Amino acid sequence: MSEFTHLNKNGEPAIVDVGGKKVAHRKAVAQAVISLPETVLKALQQDDFNTKKGSVFQIAIIAGIMGAKKTSELIPLCHPIGLDNCNVQIKLNDHNDIVIECTASIEAKTGVEMEALTGASVAALTIYDMCKALSHDIVIKEIKLIEKSGGKNDFRRA
Repeated sequence: MSEFTHLNKNGEPAIVDVGGKKVAHRKAVAQAVISLPETVLKALQQDDFNTKKGSVFQIAIIAGIMGAKKTSELIPLCHPIGLDNCNVQIKLNDHNDIVIECTASIEAKTGVEMEALTGASVAALTIYDMCKALSHDIVIKEIKLIEKSGGKNDFRRA
């Protein structure tokens, strides 16, 4: 079994030393899924997802990218990295859930899965914030890593 990476030899919190790692192209994709009450979804669809506050999806996309860029400020032991790219896509699935997908990439010594997860999370929270006036019965059902590549252990959810 692997060990926790954010602990030093004394069991204290520590940032992971990536000094010995090689720079590689690293990419991660994360997803968040939101369930809206039918009344909220219909209200949004009626105005093509535009509200008095602006376009719900467009603002959530911007918020997701901004969130991904600030990951190391939000999660204490994440390395501060610049992103080469961050893309957030939002769509409705067949169950009328909102599906947010955040893809982050960089040439670096450390991965970007936390940036992708943060981007998807912040986008989901932004949709919640913009829709809560209509109902608080909004559920962010899941936030998960879909895939990551370029590091020691690549991952792809089946």
